[in-house]
Amino acid sequence: MIQDIEPRQYHNEFAVKKPGMKDFFLYFEGNQVLMKKEKDAFAVMTFEDIQDQTLREQVMEEAEYLFCIDAFSYFSARDALGLMKLAEEDDSLSICDISLFRELEPQFMGFAGITASQIYRFRKSRKYCGKCGHLMEYGTVERSMCCPACGNVEYPKISPAVTVAVINGGRLLMAKSAAGSFRRFALIAGYVEIGETFEQTVHREVMEEVGLKVKNLQYYKSQPWAFSDTEMIGYFAELDGDDRITLQESELAEARWFTREEIGEYPATSLTYEMVNLFKAGKNPVFHADVSDEGRDGSGKKDI
Repeated sequence: MIQDIEPRQYHNEFAVKKPGMKDFFLYFEGNQVLMKKEKDAFAVMTFEDIQDQTLREQVMEEAEYLFCIDAFSYFSARDALGLMKLAEEDDSLSICDISLFRELEPQFMGFAGITASQIYRFRKSRKYCGKCGHLMEYGTVERSMCCPACGNVEYPKISPAVTVAVINGGRLLMAKSAAGSFRRFALIAGYVEIGETFEQTVHREVMEEVGLKVKNLQYYKSQPWAFSDTEMIGYFAELDGDDRITLQESELAEARWFTREEIGEYPATSLTYEMVNLFKAGKNPVFHADVSDEGRDGSGKKDI
């Protein structure tokens, strides 16, 4: 998955630092990011890639330290208006959609990019106090936004959500979202509601979106998914009863059962597709055994 950058180490401890010329720099506007062109690929900029010395000094003076990966420090601009125009003036720079971080190499750079984008969205969405409307200020002792008028403190948005691989013998349930630009089949997923456990969310989301019951829930692992400010919690589950799908058309465009042979190739960048790939390979991550259509012990009992 995209956060699996070992042996490199991610250090997200809050700190106030000044950047150096060779430190990495990310500038976002909406879902776009300013990147450096390198032959047929893209790379994260450093401050020395800003050719205008006056502008570079201004950006470095206002830059916010984000985090480190190993000894590499990453920064972002606070209010560097006009930086996107650099791509019009410099052929070595380009404006890209942040989705490029999904497959950016090396992988730790992609992880750095999506994590930086999450911090950017947090800062942008908390510009004004949600309690009194006053202009917020950056926290000085922790990663936060603070209201100098009423004392309200806001922290980065992290929304818990579940993704669930519903298995019916040798078939896996996959669906397409009815909204957004992502149009590939994926697992059933949804956000945790107030007062719910993760397991209750699994049952509710599967019933709401496809009208199915599940049992034998098994936790797999979790993943920070910065594209949607989400902490994803992955479960495998077994179908409980009737396999007839009743589609929630407001949420899903399509849902159906797939055999292993019908599942295409998916990059294991996300938790969802790591789980899909495990099913496709016939591997059970919970019991660490091969999964046949007859069941783990060959008795004919279904197993996930």
